[in-house]
Amino acid sequence: MAPVQAASSMDPLYSKAHIRASLDPRPSSPEQDLQWLAGASAEVLLQVRAALPESRVPAAVLVPLVERETGLTVLLTQRAQTLRDHAGQISFPGGRIEPDDHDAWYAALREAHEEIGLLPSFVEFAGYLPDHHVITGFRVTPVVGFVSPDYQLRIAEAEVHDVFEVPLDFILDATNHKSRQRQVAGLTIDVHDIPYGDRNIWGATAGMLMTLRRMLQTRGGQSR
Repeated sequence: MAPVQAASSMDPLYSKAHIRASLDPRPSSPEQDLQWLAGASAEVLLQVRAALPESRVPAAVLVPLVERETGLTVLLTQRAQTLRDHAGQISFPGGRIEPDDHDAWYAALREAHEEIGLLPSFVEFAGYLPDHHVITGFRVTPVVGFVSPDYQLRIAEAEVHDVFEVPLDFILDATNHKSRQRQVAGLTIDVHDIPYGDRNIWGATAGMLMTLRRMLQTRGGQSR
């Protein structure tokens, strides 16, 4: 696991109370599933939405915030290179919402336990980010949870190559974001990557983290 740098734990932006107040208490509506394109014009949003697959497979991911003494960190996984989809990419633990899952929170906890052995008893519910409709046809519900630093992992090596933590203040710092352009539905849009050491957080994972950043900075009684 990569070393964890110190975070600005005294900043109210990182308090549990502010994070809870900034998140949604329940999953979002279908109209909010392109939050990773926040800032794009209404015309661009309509064009991208029209080009994405109509069939949206429901899925959920856990966005784990580990409560370290030095400040909150984000627990991330690197997918196994042998997987058919998204091999080697940085992601959150998660997957399809199965018929037996009570809700997205239950599905995210189940997937986290299956993929990395994280026990639900170590995770405290914080709230939801808006659903993200990704180009592979999944409608992903990100659920944020506070994780005890005493957690223990059991990695499913067929699915996960590695697990590591990134300080939340590093992710929220705009100087650590790398802007680039991406082709989506024939349109050129601006997206952000978050390089961290020899890893690069990009795609839907980076989009969800950017959404978390926007919500923490504009909700919960603060605006930055």
